[in-house]
Amino acid sequence: MQNPINKSWFIVIGVLLTGIVLGGTTVFFAYILPQKSAQTEAVSNIPTDTPVNLSPAYPELIGADSNISDLYDRVSGSVVHIISRSETFSLFYGITAREGTGSGFVYDDDGHIVTNYHVIEGSTEIDIILPNGGTLAAGIVGYDTYYDLAVLQIPSEQLSAPPLALGDSGTLRVGQPVIAIGNPFGLDRTLTTGVISALGRRLETEQGALIGEAIQTDAAINPGNSGGPLLNLQGQVIGVNTAINSPSGGSVGIGFAVPSSVIGRVVPELISAGRYDHPWLAVQTVELGADVAPPEDGPSRGLLVVDIIENSKVSSSDLKIASIIRQQGRIIFSGGDIIVAVDDRPVVSRDDLAIIIDTYYRPGDIVTLTIQRIEQGNWIELEIQAGLDIRP
Repeated sequence: MQNPINKSWFIVIGVLLTGIVLGGTTVFFAYILPQKSAQTEAVSNIPTDTPVNLSPAYPELIGADSNISDLYDRVSGSVVHIISRSETFSLFYGITAREGTGSGFVYDDDGHIVTNYHVIEGSTEIDIILPNGGTLAAGIVGYDTYYDLAVLQIPSEQLSAPPLALGDSGTLRVGQPVIAIGNPFGLDRTLTTGVISALGRRLETEQGALIGEAIQTDAAINPGNSGGPLLNLQGQVIGVNTAINSPSGGSVGIGFAVPSSVIGRVVPELISAGRYDHPWLAVQTVELGADVAPPEDGPSRGLLVVDIIENSKVSSSDLKIASIIRQQGRIIFSGGDIIVAVDDRPVVSRDDLAIIIDTYYRPGDIVTLTIQRIEQGNWIELEIQAGLDIRP
């Protein structure tokens, strides 16, 4: 005989299980299935030609590429290809012709072209190849070997390209994007890009020039780029590409340019006078700590005055000359003034003095020299005014 209580429990449990199954089914159809359908519909509505997870920088990169292309279209016509020809003598072949190539850019509406002096040095013929392929003979207006700059001229009525504007090299910053346009290896109007990798480099050119504020760039500079413009992204000339540092002769990412501050100072005088007169403090000096040992109780660095050029503007100043003798292989001096600053700009080496004088002054200017002098066994500091001559 079956127990009625046990039968009742089976009925209750069955009812509960049935309710759970029916409830779960209702929730699935009422909530979960619509959610899944909505997600499926959202995915299916994504256009297949639209990139997913687009980088925020991607549109900016496209814009930058477009800007450089537009800039090239705007300024490349003002960059010219320069062919220079000269004659050389050989014991075996006699007189032979030599041809060189370089770059330049249109400076003004009068047909003046700016380039490097070494591009046209010693040339007997100079041709300018224009963007349209035409060729014009050019004449030399003026040049400056110190800064390795030259100005050529072609008939302005035959030049349709606009001049390039000069930028302010004094506002440049390391890391700033730049472009170079020139004719490396004779390849017309080649563009390379890079950044300013250093400022204020001291560059000594093959002509013995000492450029104290040269711009260093990693934009590829190769033979044939010389004389071409280094430009900012506004299309302004911030320098003239002049030299590379390369053991192989090709670009290794270290190029140098004469800054636009020098171009703006030198080129107008090359156009008006054919030359640029460099200022000069007419003294001979030796460097403390390099050429001679500094005095034990005096300044450790500076320029010891050992000679003053006669009949120069500085010869009428109160500068005193040191006496120097050689003793057992050592250079010993006594007396004499030690220049430590020019108008409060510190001077340590002869290069410092030359760069400061050439960058900030003109012949005939008066400068204030800060000097150290020994009097009655004590070192004293004085300020002496001296005039500047024209560098011979």
